[in-house]
Amino acid sequence: IGELKDMGIRTIMVTGDNQQTAEEVAAALGIDEVRASLMPEDKVRIVEELSKSGTIMMLGDGINDAPALARADVSVAMGAASSDAAIEAADIALMNDDISNVPRLIRKARRTMRIIRANVGFSLTAKGIVAVLAILGIAPLWFAIAAGDMGVTFAVVANALRLAGRD
Repeated sequence: IGELKDMGIRTIMVTGDNQQTAEEVAAALGIDEVRASLMPEDKVRIVEELSKSGTIMMLGDGINDAPALARADVSVAMGAASSDAAIEAADIALMNDDISNVPRLIRKARRTMRIIRANVGFSLTAKGIVAVLAILGIAPLWFAIAAGDMGVTFAVVANALRLAGRD
């Protein structure tokens, strides 16, 4: 929870448990807000309400969480402890019940999106330059294929490979 807060992420506990128990757990963990004594449809309504103000990531493990997991922008099922319905509804299923993996997943996703944006920008720019050179008769066909197609492909793949093996 502390790592999520350091990343600027607001945490909200949405649970079917009673209010007092939920508040005690949330206080011990440093969770920002608690909404308790909820039915599955209440959780969906809360996810929909919260999604109006930004991207929602939900973690859940039970069959009662499945509808809200399906509605969240990004959903994570808690691996071995999760019901089949939660795992099926989730985008990501943790292989264990260690939520400390969530900040690492978020960092990896953010890094992936930065690399994707860089690759798209580089690809469009390089292909645009090669196209202009080809139209002007400066770049022969072999150069357009080698630099504008194969070269860009290799560069984009090499850039994306930076994600492999890194947290």
